[in-house]
Amino acid sequence: MSRMKQKYETIVPALREELEITNPMQTPKLEKIVISVGAGEEGKDNKLIQNMADTISLIAGQKAVITVAKKSVAGFKAREGAASGIKVTLRGNQMYNFYDKLVSIALPRVKDFRGVPRKGFDGRGNYNFGLDEQLMFPEVVYDKIMKTHGMNITIVTSADEDKAAFALLEKLGMPFAKGRK
Repeated sequence: MSRMKQKYETIVPALREELEITNPMQTPKLEKIVISVGAGEEGKDNKLIQNMADTISLIAGQKAVITVAKKSVAGFKAREGAASGIKVTLRGNQMYNFYDKLVSIALPRVKDFRGVPRKGFDGRGNYNFGLDEQLMFPEVVYDKIMKTHGMNITIVTSADEDKAAFALLEKLGMPFAKGRK
């Protein structure tokens, strides 16, 4: 069992008390984490896209999928079948291991880090935030990267409101920025 999963088991009673939950099945929990990268102009270079996918796979510990455009859009210079991004969806132990690595190793390595923004909640208990580069993760070797890129991380919880999701993530160690929402 991963360290973060054990931590979740220990915070459940306090979380239920804080949110005044009587039914144990309503206790919020992590469902999945989605890591995604938009290809942008790099979508035209297959080697670069493959390098980005390999980097995301290394970070996530699971093979990333290269997504393709479903139809052509002239305004975005997108061609049908051309690479448009990279994504990986983590569930179960992989999800808890990634979350642990993100919170305890990667985010503290960011220079001048003041916390992740509190305004990333979507109203349905899910949290989104972006990272500017992938170099903060310990698996990434700088010499093997062709180009630095950012990524979007979506944390999907079973909570149906932002207050419960915020309480869950805060108890699991997410370093939120100080101040108001």
